[in-house]
Amino acid sequence: MGQKKLIRFEELKTFPNVLEYPGNIQGKWHSFFGNENPIILELACGKGEYAVGLGRLYPHKNFIGIDIKGNRIWKGAKTALNEGLKNVAFLRTQIDQLTDYFAADEIAEIWITFPDPQLRLSKIKKRLTHPKFLRLYKNILQQDGLIHLKTDSPDLYNFTKAVIEIHQLTLITDKDDLYKDVNLSEALKIKTHYESLDIARSNKVHYLAFELNNELPIEKDEQLKDLFREQTPD
Repeated sequence: MGQKKLIRFEELKTFPNVLEYPGNIQGKWHSFFGNENPIILELACGKGEYAVGLGRLYPHKNFIGIDIKGNRIWKGAKTALNEGLKNVAFLRTQIDQLTDYFAADEIAEIWITFPDPQLRLSKIKKRLTHPKFLRLYKNILQQDGLIHLKTDSPDLYNFTKAVIEIHQLTLITDKDDLYKDVNLSEALKIKTHYESLDIARSNKVHYLAFELNNELPIEKDEQLKDLFREQTPD
């Protein structure tokens, strides 16, 4: 590990807005922030541009960026501290352990911004909009809470739309080419480091917002896999 990373990991331990694998935190996030404002997550937050950007826009809401990479979290956490954004925090842990850190109905919304699309069929269950993950989100999300997905991957975009259709979830917003909309909200104008890389080379960004207002029976997972078996390389 490089010297710069080691320094950042040590510094991260001193940041009051960063929790690394904390114990006994479920249901206590309002106490952590010192208010009763809505709590919103950014999953696989990377450098935390979205959590920080949303924190700037909405001072009466709380934002938590979640990622396993401490070196990436350092950037967002440092920015939030320097700007005095007391409504922005970061949690270092794996996404599949969310229910260890959040209680039922504790979260108002979830943002998933430019995640790894996990293109291989063998990795389909690692997609952050796979029902496996949606079941986790449902355990902590309020009844009318939204899931937001921003991605430059047409594969992940179409996969997520199929998940929504199969499980008859309520689709609130569907934008195949987000930046064609001249009336975008400020929240949707926030750009991340990974968006700027244009890894998918699709020249456009897709956006979906939907509710987890239906059950997600595990029996339908195989149906979803079959649907994409012929379309997805392995």
